[in-house]
Amino acid sequence: MLTEVISLTLFPAAMAFAASSDLFTMTIANRISLILLGGFVLLAAMTGMSVNEAAMHFGAGGAVLLVGFVLFACGWIGGGDAKLAAATALWLGFAHLFDYLIYSSILGGALTLALIQFRRLPLPPPFAGHEWIERLHRTGGGVPYGIAIAAAALLVYPHTEWMPFAL
Repeated sequence: MLTEVISLTLFPAAMAFAASSDLFTMTIANRISLILLGGFVLLAAMTGMSVNEAAMHFGAGGAVLLVGFVLFACGWIGGGDAKLAAATALWLGFAHLFDYLIYSSILGGALTLALIQFRRLPLPPPFAGHEWIERLHRTGGGVPYGIAIAAAALLVYPHTEWMPFAL
């Protein structure tokens, strides 16, 4: 029962929280990635995941973390995005990593294009005075890429090995 609750709620709730946090504040707290890390370790132990399989999941997370920090160092993504992507890859493993990265790229590109178009238009008066909307509207402002990361994760997650434990 506890395994089902964790596999059905923890990962999706963390993704939803990360996306909304990035949308409203342009930050993704470290605690979200740490909760995902702890949840993975707990769920892996509860489901009897082998040490080799867990090591492969950690390898996927580590590879994404390494690439994420290179992208962060270049100024292309935020540090929270890099950590969230790595924690997500930990849960998905190499088996689903390619799909996750493709979805993240496509959704991130669509989000970026939508923000570019939004920033070209005048801000409608009902939106004025809302700091988070004004930040999104600001020319040259950042892109809350955590939204794309979370959406991609939620698209891939139902196809992972965690779902049989939930059903």
